[in-house]
Amino acid sequence: MSSKFAAYPEEADSIINEREPCGIRLTTRIKPQANLRSSAKMKEQKSSANFLTVGEVSRRSGVAVSALHFYESKNLISSIRTQGNQRRYARDMLRRIALIKAAQSLGISLADITAILAAFPLTDKISAKDIDQMVRKWSVMLDGRIAGLTKLRNHLDKCIGCGCLSRTDCPLVNPSDCLSKKGRGAVILS
Repeated sequence: MSSKFAAYPEEADSIINEREPCGIRLTTRIKPQANLRSSAKMKEQKSSANFLTVGEVSRRSGVAVSALHFYESKNLISSIRTQGNQRRYARDMLRRIALIKAAQSLGISLADITAILAAFPLTDKISAKDIDQMVRKWSVMLDGRIAGLTKLRNHLDKCIGCGCLSRTDCPLVNPSDCLSKKGRGAVILS
């Protein structure tokens, strides 16, 4: 078996392998590979500069790895997988995670956060305009909660310690004694 370089200029970039098993001459033309594994790794490293590992995202966001996996299972954030099946997060996910943490610190439930973030595809960057839109929605939700808590605070002295089971005087649970139409006694408890 012998191998040699081609004699013609157009074939200079290929290698010819000649084999003669059982007296039959076989010629195979082999082209050199332009993308060897080392260069493919270099390309992967260059493109991976825009992506972060789960550990890097955890450190930068202050969120546990398990919480990141949970957020991903709820479609709040997304990742891609490497050939080795490792998660890689786009840098844009840090903004989404910051928004999730901020909303949770305001007492907004994960279900409400999910509903609001559903309007913004995971593949798109969240802009300042998008954030303003989210903040307006969250403000309306928080205003409703504040109004409810203020009402509770203002009527709290009438509810605590009264001992009544019918709650006829309770402005929070039974305004205008509307429960009296449902029966006598503790109709809420039965």
